Amino acid sequence: MLEIKTLPVTHGNVPLRVARGHFATNHSHINYYIDITQQKTKLSEARDIARQLVTRFRNDCPVDTILCLDGMSVIGTCLARELTDTGHRSINANRDIFVIEPEFNSNSQMIFRDNLQPMLREKHILVLMASVTTGFTAKRSLEAIGYYGGEVAGIAALYSAVATVGEQPVWSVYNLSDLPDYASFDSRDCPYCKKGRKLDALVNSYGYSSL
Repeated sequence: MLEIKTLPVTHGNVPLRVARGHFATNHSHINYYIDITQQKTKLSEARDIARQLVTRFRNDCPVDTILCLDGMSVIGTCLARELTDTGHRSINANRDIFVIEPEFNSNSQMIFRDNLQPMLREKHILVLMASVTTGFTAKRSLEAIGYYGGEVAGIAALYSAVATVGEQPVWSVYNLSDLPDYASFDSRDCPYCKKGRKLDALVNSYGYSSL
């Protein structure tokens, strides 16, 4: 089991939970595992995250659909509720927002079945992710939205190590200012691997598997 540490709360009421070590994702090696399990599954934390993210999109960003990656559908539902809240001055007040998740084929390509495609075609799509580290997955989602005829309304995440993906800014609750020594490496250039340090765990949006 990894030793998960809770960092001091700097935004809202939800802390950032991390473990430091040598980890491998599908696209890179990283020196921190960011544990977003409770934020994704605990309603009180999901609500708090949604309230913080909504300020970036409430006033001038029309949203028809929230595309939830990394198992972020609970937060996505809370975010849709915040966006459509009639108690705030919001361009999305009284809108009916779709909250959907992608499917991946055997080649790891993002696909959407015929019944979901109308929720993308000619819609303003907000991409919601747990974390944006290399930007690879975010870029792939933008390409999929374009392929299915949608328009990107924005990118939101709990944590982001990058400021933009393509021309899209990434709005996040936490970023490098909260975890300044966070680093991501190509597996071929990983300094831990070059020193012979073994991996502590394999990590992805579902969690981690210790090695």
